[in-house]
Amino acid sequence: MTTSTTKTKAKPKPKRKTKRKAPKKNLVIVESPAKAKTIEKYLGRSYKVIASKGHVRDLPKSTMGVDIENDYEPHYISIRGKGETIKELRSAAKKAKKVYLAADPDREGESIAWHLSHILKLDPNEDNRVVFNEITKEAVKESFNHPRSIDMDLVDAQQARRILDRLVGYSISPLLWQKVKKGLSAGRVQSIALWLIIQRENEINNFVPKEYWTIDSQFKKGRSKFNASFYGINGKKTELNDNDAVQAVLEQLDLKGDFDITKVTKKERKRQPQPPFTTSTMQQEANRKLNFRTRKTMMAAQQLYEGINLGKDGNQGLITYMRTDSTRISTVAKHEASKFLHEEYGEEYAATKPIKGKLPEGAQDAHEGIRPTSVYRTPASIKEYLNKDQFRLYQLIWSRFVASQMTPAIMDTMGVTIEQNQVSFRANGSKLKFDGFLKVYGDGKEKDNLLPDLEKGDTVQMVNNKPDQHFTQPPARFSEATLIKTLEENGVGRPSTYSPTLDTIQRRYYVKLVGRRFEPTELGEIVNSIIVDYFPDVVNVDFTANLENELDEIEEGQENWVQVIDQFYKPFSKEVKSATENMEKVQIKDDPAGFNCDICGAPMVVKMGRYGKFHACSRFPDCRNTKAVVKEIGVTCPKCKEGQVIERKSKKNRVFYGCSRFPECDFVSWDKPVGRDCPKDHHFLVEKKIKGGTQVVCPNGDYEEEPQK
Repeated sequence: MTTSTTKTKAKPKPKRKTKRKAPKKNLVIVESPAKAKTIEKYLGRSYKVIASKGHVRDLPKSTMGVDIENDYEPHYISIRGKGETIKELRSAAKKAKKVYLAADPDREGESIAWHLSHILKLDPNEDNRVVFNEITKEAVKESFNHPRSIDMDLVDAQQARRILDRLVGYSISPLLWQKVKKGLSAGRVQSIALWLIIQRENEINNFVPKEYWTIDSQFKKGRSKFNASFYGINGKKTELNDNDAVQAVLEQLDLKGDFDITKVTKKERKRQPQPPFTTSTMQQEANRKLNFRTRKTMMAAQQLYEGINLGKDGNQGLITYMRTDSTRISTVAKHEASKFLHEEYGEEYAATKPIKGKLPEGAQDAHEGIRPTSVYRTPASIKEYLNKDQFRLYQLIWSRFVASQMTPAIMDTMGVTIEQNQVSFRANGSKLKFDGFLKVYGDGKEKDNLLPDLEKGDTVQMVNNKPDQHFTQPPARFSEATLIKTLEENGVGRPSTYSPTLDTIQRRYYVKLVGRRFEPTELGEIVNSIIVDYFPDVVNVDFTANLENELDEIEEGQENWVQVIDQFYKPFSKEVKSATENMEKVQIKDDPAGFNCDICGAPMVVKMGRYGKFHACSRFPDCRNTKAVVKEIGVTCPKCKEGQVIERKSKKNRVFYGCSRFPECDFVSWDKPVGRDCPKDHHFLVEKKIKGGTQVVCPNGDYEEEPQK
């Protein structure tokens, strides 16, 4: 028996598919995650966009970080807490086809790009820097068609500012710590801001009011009545300094006789719109119209610039770059605005030559003014996607820009001079003939003030007169808006510096906001007097403004940054040496609190801390008992009927009212209780602040009293 074996052919092994490597992407580095998300959507799949989350390198906090003997060479280190971000950036850069640096289009943004090029070992001369003034698809894509190298003039200007501020701060601050108390600081722009506030306070304290009088009268022609005010005698304007002068004028008149209309002037007056916002004017107007603090304005503006999710339209940058001192507008934006105005309001509202703003002293005109990225994106059309602050600020920016491209408002005005026995009165009337830009950006004050139809030679009769005594008023304390305006007018600081400056002088408790106005504290006055006495150039407005101009010249390549710093530091270092040797230690005396420590029985005193005054035991550091300074308002708690209502402050320094028995009683109110109950529902009444005064109301909304000025 034989067996046969059949050989079977082995099946060929299938070829292993080799994985194709994914093509490398271009890496784009921006400053914020919100901005990264918006830009990545515009650029598409071949780009990866990540955020540096601000600066990655800076001067060290623990030391000066500037080698004064070696041409002020800065010693930069990676910012603490940025290790993971830097690691992520380096990893992404290694895998990238090309790295683009797309930080903000200003000095600080250029500096961030330069620091990134160092930590990522990029060639700063390579064309890898992209800038755009607005985060729209067209603007972003166009910027990648024209990359450039890092502008070292911009970097040097920013570096010079940073080193100057470090030299001032790290020279004067230790001196203040040693001679006054720990935790104090000084800086170039903040010292000027503090000095301005204290100068204004001194003007107020030294102000001597002067008496003056007015005579407001009512006249009639037939049944029509109108108001006029005393102007002068014998055609010349006359001041009324006391009641005797008033009585002399009245005795000269025949109050029951006829008065002659001796002059009637009728004119057509044009009121021009204002240009689009700069950083400064936006901060001022948001403070005036929206009651926004400067920091709040800049935070909301940053969000609008970086991009908001608009539903099906995705993330969209809504405004152009918000740090600018220019009012210039691109041709494309002007044409779009003109088209919008023709469609929405008609040809008569679209200006053929829109208003041009005057640049402030030292303005760089590097960017456009602040405007919406598309005028067709009206506030109403995107309201549902914005929070309250974003919407209000966007509405303000949109309205201001649209108004700037509109025709003037036209007013018919009428001026009348009324005379009898060489005594003259004057009346002015106006009527809005064409609203023009006021249709979009009015302030509610454009009311008609009509006079009767009067002609020269007519006679009128006096109905009554009202003499009033007045006294001249001192200048008002600075608000955030007026302080920024004054700094800008004096050429001190730049758009990016105003918000942090105002924050710093409040955090250091050099000033406090009372009724939206700055008042200097005792600590602020002490620090200011030291700087004025020992470092006069630091608080010299002209000197600081000239220094700002020199920084601008560095940016333009006309000045060497080392020489600018050297010219400042050599005389300044001598002042530091003199102050160190000659300044006496300032003793801030602790005022007695008027009660004893409830732990050890020693007298309590009032001390000055970072956030204001507080009570502390006089035996500190042996006894560390402290208590908050509370201010009673003279009202019994409406909830528990036992404690007193006291004034407190939230973490954001906002005043509110609570019970002194907290936490046993949890009564709180943002509005000040007045100690009376509502006659309708017996709820406690509160005092609300309104424009021009206060008003007592019921929180339930069923009752309100007459406003009080």
